[in-house]
Amino acid sequence: MVRRAAQVEATRRRIVEATVRMHETLGPRATTIAAIAEAARVTRLTVYRHFPDEEALYAACSAHWLARQRLPDPEAWARIDDPEERLTAGLEDLYRYYRDGEAMLTRIYGELEHVPATVRDQLRRAEHGYASVLAAAFPAAPARVRAVVGHAVSFGTWRSLCRDHGLGEREAAGLLTELALAASRADAGRAARGRRRPARRVARGDRPGAAGGRRRGGSAT
Repeated sequence: MVRRAAQVEATRRRIVEATVRMHETLGPRATTIAAIAEAARVTRLTVYRHFPDEEALYAACSAHWLARQRLPDPEAWARIDDPEERLTAGLEDLYRYYRDGEAMLTRIYGELEHVPATVRDQLRRAEHGYASVLAAAFPAAPARVRAVVGHAVSFGTWRSLCRDHGLGEREAAGLLTELALAASRADAGRAARGRRRPARRVARGDRPGAAGGRRRGGSAT
């Protein structure tokens, strides 16, 4: 009985590892059940016996891949009070994770339409969580700051700056931190000007009923 259970677990692990390799090298679109079965040296029926649907297979593969990664640590970011320091540290940590997992993440983000909705939702929730922690350090976190931070945590932003344009991760994190700080300062300045601006005094002739008062002396026609 124990030996049988070990064999079942070994088969399951081969299927998961084969799927992860194919996702990382070929992408989700090319990772068919037939191809997985061939790579894992099992039948298609065996794959379905272990993973009755696509979501179950993706969940197992995600857990397997993530267990081998050094994940970002938003809880550590949240312990940094200064907005500049928190955003810089958080982006450097996140960009390190993107670099380490680049092969898989490039395939997954590049073929999102071919992965289950649950996986897409998981990725969106993760990015939203990163952005929320980083933006929370800014006073009131105005919309433009949230937009900059939301853009900064995107895998596509890291890939554009660090791969397509050759910036280092620290340099890219610093650049986007400067942009967020500039947006924060601009919003703070706009709010201060609004508080200092005196209310416009309404001229007597512009008050409601003033025209009617003029009409009392004669016809308006």
